[in-house]
Amino acid sequence: MTENQKKQFKEAVAREMEEIRAEIPRLEEQCKPVAPDASLGRLTRMDNIVNQSVAQKQLSHLKTRLLRLEAALRNVDEDPDFGLCLECGDPIPMARLLAMPESELCVECAE
Repeated sequence: MTENQKKQFKEAVAREMEEIRAEIPRLEEQCKPVAPDASLGRLTRMDNIVNQSVAQKQLSHLKTRLLRLEAALRNVDEDPDFGLCLECGDPIPMARLLAMPESELCVECAE
C-alpha cells in the first residue's frame, strides 16, 4: 500500500468514525426507557418499545463498527502487511478496504 493510499484510507476511516461518534449519542437517547407513568396510549407505548429495540440493534452495530475501524486505523501504520490478503498475499483492492476497512481477505478468498 502506497503512502498516498494509506493517507486516503486514514481520511476515509476518520470521517466514518466521526459520523459514528456523532450518531451514538442520538441512538443512546432513543434507547432510554419510557417512564411507566408517561401518558402514552397503549399503541404508542408499543411503538416506542419497537423503536427502542431497533435503536439498540443499530447502537450495537455502530459500536462494533467503531471498534473495527479503530483497529484498522492502528493496523494501517503498525502492520507492514496491511492491505494484503491473508490467504493469497495479493493486495486487497482499495475500494474494498474503503467499504470494509476491517477486511483481511480479498474478494476471491473471502468467497
